[in-house]
Amino acid sequence: MEESTTGGFLTTWHLLMIIGAIVFFVLSIIIFIYHQFRISAISGFKEKYDYIRNNEIKTYKISFICIAIAVAMLINTYGKGSLTFDPVWFFVRLFISIAGGTLVGYIAALVLEYYYPTKLTKKLRKWRYTPRINPETGNRMRLLSEDEEDVHLDEGMKAEENVFSVDYDVWIDEDTGYTQIEKYPGHLEALQCGNCGFYTLKVVREEIIEPPTETKEGELIKHYECQYCGSVRATQFHIAKEESYENFKPEKTQFKRNALVSVVKVEIHGSSGERKSYTFQTVEQAKSFLDEFDFEKAG
Repeated sequence: MEESTTGGFLTTWHLLMIIGAIVFFVLSIIIFIYHQFRISAISGFKEKYDYIRNNEIKTYKISFICIAIAVAMLINTYGKGSLTFDPVWFFVRLFISIAGGTLVGYIAALVLEYYYPTKLTKKLRKWRYTPRINPETGNRMRLLSEDEEDVHLDEGMKAEENVFSVDYDVWIDEDTGYTQIEKYPGHLEALQCGNCGFYTLKVVREEIIEPPTETKEGELIKHYECQYCGSVRATQFHIAKEESYENFKPEKTQFKRNALVSVVKVEIHGSSGERKSYTFQTVEQAKSFLDEFDFEKAG
């Protein structure tokens, strides 16, 4: 009687694992297809850019989690046709299946964190630089250069670009003069100024008022100044105990000003192995960026 009960339990358990694996595999495919459908349903290139940038990696993570769960369930059906119930073997197999699913999820997370961002950047550049169409006339529009676009930006927008917190693209229909301004995240992070509302609030000075010790946290005050309206503020931060800070200073880089450059890519390596890449449209913009760059503040 007991053997029949345990046999029935194993049969039901394996059936649930198979059904669950199918459900999670199908759910993963549905999530992926729905994401692609959402992208195709968005008509504007800028709107596509924003949706992909904000949602693609998060969506793929959810999809891979479903796959990892499905794999764990499939592993948990190993030996379903030949094994009898044994508590030790049952929990060993359960542990192995969880480990297998975790491994699949971990590999997927590594791919999404280190490999996929490069492909995502190429995809985003495609939608960002695909020529825009004038919605009123159907004419093909032209993307203005950094020098040409300044006349179409107000002083606040120029200030945001000068501190690299925001990058503006200006498209123009040269036949009618119709312009379209699009806002993109910049290369360096700046805070939003509470006074003028632009993302131009930068750290101008840091002051350690109490150094950290082995037993006590330190205190740091960061002084901020808006690069547009000039308003200032100070914020106090805690410094962790026994924390060592090493400042990374980029080497001076010399550029040939007479070179014909379509895009400038700057790759910066930190002393502890960190790596950051930035892309610019002009040599002058890249040089200005390096003059202000601070590796720790770049985040």
